[in-house]
Amino acid sequence: MRALWKGSISFGLVHIPVKMYTATHEHDLKFVMLHKKDLSQVRYARICKVEEKEIPWDQIVKGYEYSPGEYVVLSDEDLKKFNQNKSKSIEILHFIRQDEIDTIYYDKPYFLEPEKNAAKAYNLLLEALEKSKKVGIAKFIIHNREHLAVIKPYENTIILNELRYDAEMVKTKELDIPKEGKSSPQELSIALKLIDHLTAAFKPKEYVDTYAEEVMEIIEQKAKGKKIHPKGQEQKPSKVHDIMSLLKESLKTPKPVKKRKKAL
Repeated sequence: MRALWKGSISFGLVHIPVKMYTATHEHDLKFVMLHKKDLSQVRYARICKVEEKEIPWDQIVKGYEYSPGEYVVLSDEDLKKFNQNKSKSIEILHFIRQDEIDTIYYDKPYFLEPEKNAAKAYNLLLEALEKSKKVGIAKFIIHNREHLAVIKPYENTIILNELRYDAEMVKTKELDIPKEGKSSPQELSIALKLIDHLTAAFKPKEYVDTYAEEVMEIIEQKAKGKKIHPKGQEQKPSKVHDIMSLLKESLKTPKPVKKRKKAL
């Protein structure tokens, strides 16, 4: 597995050399753009707006428009020079309880692996995080941007989970949430019973991308020249006067089976 980034975790005066690896695999279905006429692939071209012709990659540079029509060109070397320490460091700023972080801020996880001769310091931080039951709030730079992250234990590894900045979040006050339409005590009571009825232990391996599987079935059928028939029916919003009956009917569905814990 190829390392995405190399640097060090730093907290206080301690620096632990690490490699960063992506902790997830994307399973998106990859579609290509085709010309409807002959099904030949369509490619994207880099067209110069002035010369109206395609530009090769070796003639393209990064520029920032600091005023209308005026640009400053920045090379990768320029961006590395601004702060040598920051570009190669995951700096832990604070340690906090994990439950203080709302899940809406979590973005993407990465594994951190110790470099050679860094195992002792790495394991010390890992054990300290486990014992304290706290996580580190850190900053690091990658892809020309400073990111916020959580440093935490995961199994026998230290994981870096990228966070979204608060300024990136859309505030709920921008949404039109009606204040009227409060539930009756009877509706709330049955809704709570339904939540209890559908409560189960979280087992990540049980959740799979069934939509992608169904699309692959359609692809295979079309490849064989078979006709595609729609499955199921489009769900419609529940009517207000039907909510009570729908809640009661939902309680009749099979309850998730809970595995009993083995006696010690």
